[in-house]
Formats: sequence, C-alpha cells, structure tokens
Amino acid sequence: MINGHGDDMHCFSRAIVSNFSSNVYAKLDNSALKHYLVEHLNFIDFYPEPEAESLQKALAQHLNLTPEEVGVTNGATEAIYLIAQAFAQAYSVILQPTFSEYGDACTLHHHRVKSIYRLQEVPAEADICWLCNPNNPTGEVYDKSLLKELITTNEKILFVIDQSYEAFTMQSLFTAEEAAAYPNVILLHSMTKECKMAGLRLGYLTANTFLIERIRKQRMPWSVNNIALLAGHFRLLHPQQFDLPHYLQETQRLKKGLEGLGAIEVWKTDTHILLCQLRLGKAAALKRYLVEEHGILIRDAANFEGLNDTFFRIATQSPEENEVLIKSIAQWIALF
Repeated sequence: MINGHGDDMHCFSRAIVSNFSSNVYAKLDNSALKHYLVEHLNFIDFYPEPEAESLQKALAQHLNLTPEEVGVTNGATEAIYLIAQAFAQAYSVILQPTFSEYGDACTLHHHRVKSIYRLQEVPAEADICWLCNPNNPTGEVYDKSLLKELITTNEKILFVIDQSYEAFTMQSLFTAEEAAAYPNVILLHSMTKECKMAGLRLGYLTANTFLIERIRKQRMPWSVNNIALLAGHFRLLHPQQFDLPHYLQETQRLKKGLEGLGAIEVWKTDTHILLCQLRLGKAAALKRYLVEEHGILIRDAANFEGLNDTFFRIATQSPEENEVLIKSIAQWIALF
C-alpha cells in the first residue's frame, strides 16, 4: 500500500501544526543529532557500506548478539519485504488488524495469505505467522508467555514479530538475545520510530544466524544511506531520552478525555497508540475537518483489514496538543 499510511502531510495545502497520524512522538529533541548530521554532510559524496556492516556490528554489541544475528535495513519495511522474498510462495497467516505491508509483501512474493484475529487461530499447517507487537493500530501487547508457548509448540512455523514500537511500552517483550535463541523467530526493530527520524528510514532485524543469512541473500547493496548510518551510530552512543511512564500516563488521560465526549469508543492500549471508533459520522470527515479548521492531522484507519470507515488512530503528543485535539473533536461532534 504505497498510499494510505499515516503522516500524509504532503497531501494537504493547509499547514499541519499537530501531527497525531504517525506513531512517532513528535516532541523528542533531535537538535543534537541534526547538528551532528550537518557537520557530516560531506558523506553524501560517497557510497555507503554495501550491507551497513559497521552499524550491524555496533547493534550486535549493544544487543549481546553476534553480527551474523543482525541485519540492518532501510526501515523495518525493507525487512518485511526481504523476509517475504526469502520465503516466497509460503503459506502466511497475519494477525489482524495490523500494518498492511505484511500482506502486501506476501502478495508480491506469491504467498498464500490468510487473516486471523486471535493468536489461538494460528493454523498448524502455516509456514509463517506475522504479528506486530506492540500492535499497530490497536496498541495491544500480546502476552509473552502465550507467544512462547505458540513458538515452542509450532516449531515448523516461522514467527515474524514486528517490535517497531518496543520503546513505547512497559509490557514484557522478547529481547533480541531471547529471540535469536529460537530457530523459528525473527524480530523486526525500527530506529526511526524510537528516535523520531522516520525520514531517514532505518531499521534492523534480529534472528539466528541461519535465518539472517537466508534473508541477507535477497537484499540489494547500499540500501541504507550514509546519513541514516551516521544517525544510527549517533543514537546508539546518545540514546534518546524521554519519560515513558509519564508519556503513557498522558496516553491514558487522552483516552479518558476522548471517551468523555460520549461519541467515541477508544480501545484498550498498552502503548502510546490509540485506536478510536466514532459512534456517529465517518473518520474521513473528521480528518478533513481537523485539518481544515485546526491544522491537526489524524490517521483514518478505515483501510486496516477488519476495520471500517468509523475508525481513526492517533499517537499521543504533548498535553497541550492533546487537549486541543479533544476540544477540536468536541466542536466537530457538536455539528451533528
């Protein structure tokens, strides 16, 4: 799905002052990173490393893995497509509703694809199970003990677990070291979400050496550019700092504020992502109103499989922005 994701600011002539549509916390301070990258702009004159070897080694050391258990990619999305290519024509099941690129990548590489809506529905004959944890767009974190049981009792199924939002939850998740010990688990990670640098496209996958090698054979050289590599090294040496407990408390405050409007149902979440369903009106109309009248952008979630045109998704921003969002939606509801 080339179009239809969040953060589609380029589609609007009206200036966006608050972006709730992308699952990125926009208030993270990247001024030091930007200054560093400006000082190293001469790196655009040269080819990057063919396979991002230096960042691969740095990540391996950071995660207590070997470099052969890490693959650096052009965002987590490149990893998704590489996996689908490496296991072309497989029977894939996808836990819905979730990120559309799993299904798109599988279709491109001629997988047989089936959607499921509960982990317990994974068929024993499947080759691959794709799931996002924490999940986009619901914010749900799947129980780690249940995942362990599924993985160990279904050794012939490859579990691709996208942990792109792992920095935004306090629930228990697999560590890269834990997952690499399994013969049938691949973890996906996103540095662009955690570090608010989505425009640079930087992610990585971790798994046992055999799986990484099979996937690495599919990749094209130089897929990760020099500026993204520099940013990755910088962030490993200077981790992004934010108060996660406070941020999640603000998420719950925002959730209650939206529910208090009486016209919105907000799903339970374990992270900063809120999936909301309107009891009246359409999400597309609300999105248009918020952009045109207030310069606020939300994510119309109608194109997630299993959802309809009453769903929208937001990611918590600052308390001030969240309050403006609640008041702006209240004004739209009052028009009915």
